[in-house]
Amino acid sequence: MSKQIIILLCFLLSVVTLVILNGCNEEDPFDKLTNLDNIENPAGENNPAGLLPDLSETENLGNTEVGQNIRLDEITEDTGIEFTYRNGWEAGNNSILESLGGGVAVLDYDLNGTLDIFLPGGGKYEGENKQKITGLPGALYSNNGAAFFENVAVVSYTDNQTLYTHGCQVGDFDNDGFPDFVLTGWNGLLLFHNQGDGTFLEVNNFAGLDNTLWSSSGAWADYNGDGFLDLYVCNYVNWSFDNHPYCDGPTPTQQEICPPKEFDPLPDNIYYSNGDGTFHNAREFANLTDLGKGLGVMSADYDLDGDVDIYVANDTVANFLYVNDGTGQFEERGTLHSVAFDGVGNSNGSMGIDVGDYNLDGKPDIWVANYEQEAFALYRNDGQAMFTYVSDRTGVTSLGGLFVGFGSLYYDFDYDGDEDILVTNGHVINYPRSGRLRQLPVLLVNEKNESNNYRKMVRKKFDDHGYMGTGHKGRGLALGDLDDDGDADFVFSNNVEPVAIVENTTEQTGINIRVKLIGRTVNRDAVGSILTLKTSVGDFVRLTRGGASYLSQSDPRMYWSLPADTTINSLVIRWPDGQTQEVIEVPTNRSLTVVQTNN
Repeated sequence: MSKQIIILLCFLLSVVTLVILNGCNEEDPFDKLTNLDNIENPAGENNPAGLLPDLSETENLGNTEVGQNIRLDEITEDTGIEFTYRNGWEAGNNSILESLGGGVAVLDYDLNGTLDIFLPGGGKYEGENKQKITGLPGALYSNNGAAFFENVAVVSYTDNQTLYTHGCQVGDFDNDGFPDFVLTGWNGLLLFHNQGDGTFLEVNNFAGLDNTLWSSSGAWADYNGDGFLDLYVCNYVNWSFDNHPYCDGPTPTQQEICPPKEFDPLPDNIYYSNGDGTFHNAREFANLTDLGKGLGVMSADYDLDGDVDIYVANDTVANFLYVNDGTGQFEERGTLHSVAFDGVGNSNGSMGIDVGDYNLDGKPDIWVANYEQEAFALYRNDGQAMFTYVSDRTGVTSLGGLFVGFGSLYYDFDYDGDEDILVTNGHVINYPRSGRLRQLPVLLVNEKNESNNYRKMVRKKFDDHGYMGTGHKGRGLALGDLDDDGDADFVFSNNVEPVAIVENTTEQTGINIRVKLIGRTVNRDAVGSILTLKTSVGDFVRLTRGGASYLSQSDPRMYWSLPADTTINSLVIRWPDGQTQEVIEVPTNRSLTVVQTNN
């Protein structure tokens, strides 16, 4: 008998032995991960990366049994909106500048009671060598009240094209009652002051927002408690055409977009209001670090102590958690509070973020969408802004490593009282290993395991022909009740792909509640407030926040979706200055506006 045959027989014998010892188990690993019965023994404990194998077939997996009532239908053609964010790719520069994409803002700029939409335009390259960076105009779409929009950028003077733009953040920085907005982008900012007559005036130079670095996201909030909004600005990496290395693609003739690890980080800035419409840079006073590569930022009261903290999602380096001492000075505690890294101590390519209370314990939990081969991160707040990484035990890691996540939102889609999570995805390089530049949006439905009271995020599978079932180069994402029917709709901003309006057509089998706050002794937007809806089935907490998602701004109203048999007892608001206000009559058939009392 030859040596080769002996080796083969030994191998076959070992395989048979393993089968006998382990049994014939043909269980689908994805089913095992998404089975609520296995929630206390997550696959991440046996998989150091906390991920499924990178199998292409996992991209289209999902559960058709969860969220069966949820319906999300694209209605872009019926809205009059035709807009595409441009990044200048046709010049052939293959720069990292082209990868960030653009965001979206939902706001009622003319205070007529309907939600409007602003879309940053991006930019292009000009000159003989195609290396002069210039901007493209954005679009301000005015809502006629029936979710049909008209582009009024020209007549509103918001069609400025001096800046290669990325993000849009809305905030009433001068407390005059009209929403203003700032645009971030390549080596500058634009600040549009709402004149109250349907027009805007660009006032960045006058206001003193002197950021000349490559900015991505921003977050409005009153960090020092003086009653005026301040602005945190995320800056990204030190790229320019003077620092533009050539990165190889799969073949010698193909150029790839260089990753962020090729570039040094840029320091973020924070601008404190002077109370007269101008700002000063307070980064040294606020104790900001220089080590980030900021893409997402979200301001909220994470430790529930009455002042506004800051969470920053950084690309390939540790994320930041700035804890406010009440005066606008911060201590960076991301590592100490377990939100700087993933479950095995790795820094991620973090982009989209939001805050919600996924487990209904009254404490705000942080969600972070990350790069491919990295699990999206869900951090459970255990009190005093001390967090635990729970992506593995809540099933988030069952998504696998195919998605590059951007815009992210908490919202209760299925009227069961707990918040689900929506993420838009899309690749950032030319030649990904998966071969997929366009990626599916993901909706994670929050399911409760009745046997052990634990929660599981289960991916919903959509029809293959709708917007949610087809791939996109997703970037920005924002929500708002565009048609004023009680539930939130969604605006997806894509990279060099038309913006999409997705209507929430889910049958309204429960109660919809929408609440807008107006501050009087605090900033008018009431950023930093904590709202507790007290009901017959428990208390449901929402936080007003600045920033969130990715390069985007949602409707500032707070949203709840509750079962139909729920009794609303009251709404308790803790304003940023510590004042508590209770509203007994909370309407379910219209939006509620609460003005802070003069106590």
